[in-house]
Amino acid sequence: MNTPHHATALSADIQAVRLSKQLVLHPISLKLPAGRWTAIVGPNGAGKSTLLRTLAGLQLCDGQIGLQGRPLNEWPAKERARALAWLGQSEAGADDLSALDVVMLGRLPHQAWLAPASQADHAAVQLAMTQTHCWAWKERTLAHLSGGERQRVLLARALAVQAPIVLMDEPLAHLDPPHQADWLCIVRELVKQGVTVVSVLHELNMALQADDLVVMAKGQVRHHGPVDSSLAHAALQEVFDHRLKLFNVEGQWLAMPYTA
Repeated sequence: MNTPHHATALSADIQAVRLSKQLVLHPISLKLPAGRWTAIVGPNGAGKSTLLRTLAGLQLCDGQIGLQGRPLNEWPAKERARALAWLGQSEAGADDLSALDVVMLGRLPHQAWLAPASQADHAAVQLAMTQTHCWAWKERTLAHLSGGERQRVLLARALAVQAPIVLMDEPLAHLDPPHQADWLCIVRELVKQGVTVVSVLHELNMALQADDLVVMAKGQVRHHGPVDSSLAHAALQEVFDHRLKLFNVEGQWLAMPYTA
């Protein structure tokens, strides 16, 4: 898999996932390498978010999920919450909480029951909010934030966990291009530190900057491997009905919509 990391951060041996009795994921066998950024891509309805939720243990499946080589269901809840940080799609937050309080929720897995926040907790929260450029309005409540500002607070909450694995579902929603670029810098820095990042992305040009792609269609994984391989590009074009073309511009792959 063209990676110096031999460890597997997350594995999936899924026979099926059903939502309201409807089959959403077909059999999937997947091993996501540690210390790399994997982007999950595919057309609408491919099952991307369902797969990510299943990997996070938020969605029941027929099969088994492995976290760092150990069945996910064998992890104590608090230990699992320290190992795996989650940023969901369009998450509802408590509108009356301040941005600071929301990000501090990311530190709960590190705290004893009802214990006050420690110096390490405050330092982690300030670092995360500085990284996501939301420290300046830490006292403002979520109700008084725009969609993009709220998204940056929720991203900071996930970063504040300081988990070795971070899962993000549509993390670029509501973010303008400068803040999307900031997000990219954060992800690259996390990976440099050995963190595993798995993200579902609609933005193909951002996904093409990942280390690895998981290409999905109709509840199945059609390809998994390094982003720059011809097989990954062929799978991408196939699942999007050959309606996009891939170009290499100054060493960076770009996807453009294609009309015949």
